[in-house]
Amino acid sequence: MRRESHVRFFEGGRVRFPSATRLIIGFELDKDARRFQEAMCDRLREFSLSLHPEKTRLIEFGRFAVERRAHRRLGKPETFNFLGFTFICGTSSGGQFQIKRKTRRDRMRAKLKEIREEMRQRRHHSIPEQGHWLRQVVTGFFAYHAVPTNIWSLGTFRFRIIDLWRRSLRRRSQKDGTTWRRITKLANDFLPRARILHPWPQERFAVKYPRWEPSARMGPARLCAGGAQ
Repeated sequence: MRRESHVRFFEGGRVRFPSATRLIIGFELDKDARRFQEAMCDRLREFSLSLHPEKTRLIEFGRFAVERRAHRRLGKPETFNFLGFTFICGTSSGGQFQIKRKTRRDRMRAKLKEIREEMRQRRHHSIPEQGHWLRQVVTGFFAYHAVPTNIWSLGTFRFRIIDLWRRSLRRRSQKDGTTWRRITKLANDFLPRARILHPWPQERFAVKYPRWEPSARMGPARLCAGGAQ
């Protein structure tokens, strides 16, 4: 029997008990994912618990999801959100399948709104004070979100911060002439540049498990290309 070569993800939303939990589980076969979902529901029911109906779903995701869904005229593979990122079926610069992670839009909007409110309180602080504070804000955001394939979101966040800063300075006085040239110089002086800080998953694996190296006695471990990274 020919095995299917795609991945189904069972995305479990919040389970209804005090300690809310979210999890993503990958399956190669659609039937295995559905069997697991049924078993999970039956097991939780024994404890008078249930999965959140609006946050629990089965999606087709993986190396062949694009091709198979296009063949069935279903459009692009679904995406899913997890730990502040949106996971997307994408391709690398070489045309190979690649799971891409992007900062969730709603999370970024919420963060920018929070920063805008705080900048109102700091509007009349000195420019160096504002710059040092914004450096901490951007550095903190990058520390978590600077993962591979997310460079566009990092650049967008930094640009939005610069624009908020420019608008804030201009509101301090009607005669303020803060231009884009000036705010760009201030941003270059105070704010870190957008760059990827976290290693690729296979690089993290290689550091933790030395047997990944070709010179080791055991063959290199292989990561499932369809799994969540």
